[in-house]
Amino acid sequence: MLILHDYFRSSACYRVRIAMQLKELNYQLIPIHLVNNGGEQFSADYLKINPHSLVPTLTHDNKTITQSLAIIEYLDETFPTSPLLPKDPYLKSLVRAFSLSIAADLHPLNNLRVLSYLTNQLKITEEQKNIWYQHWMTKGLTGLEKQLAALNTTTPFCFGDKPTMADICLVPQMYNARRFACDLTNYPALVRIDQNCRQLPAFQAASPEQVKEEIL
Repeated sequence: MLILHDYFRSSACYRVRIAMQLKELNYQLIPIHLVNNGGEQFSADYLKINPHSLVPTLTHDNKTITQSLAIIEYLDETFPTSPLLPKDPYLKSLVRAFSLSIAADLHPLNNLRVLSYLTNQLKITEEQKNIWYQHWMTKGLTGLEKQLAALNTTTPFCFGDKPTMADICLVPQMYNARRFACDLTNYPALVRIDQNCRQLPAFQAASPEQVKEEIL
């Protein structure tokens, strides 16, 4: 049994949900609300599962896996149908690099605990917080757009005709960019790929709106 500890709006959780939907895996979703009651990720019960007090956490056959990209690669190796990483070593490295540019470089600067620290401890204004968010989003998306432009490709997805882990990471980040009113004019390739992905049932089923509706 696959059990995903999840927050509907978390980008990292969103990635894992997309991966599961693309692979058509059955799983149980356990909501961990990152805001209610001071943050359910800090509860004693959840800290026993994930001592970093972060989501997502996947449990499978008495094994616990944390970190979204580690979870996605675990799923890809455990359930090889509909692979999310290419077999070619070079292409696989490109997909991983693109994914890590989002998951390790861009997203951590703008995630909930950083934004909460900026507003609660450093006492910055809402306007200053949005400036921070949009600055780092612009830096990250500009690099991703240039990375794809260098490949000179017009494939429907980041690295070919099927979604990979790169697309799985891109879509939640574009969701966040729209949520924080970031200007996407300068990212035509990213916008095109994001639109292509969001037309697929797997991406639609994993969307925050769909998951929130199911929980409620």
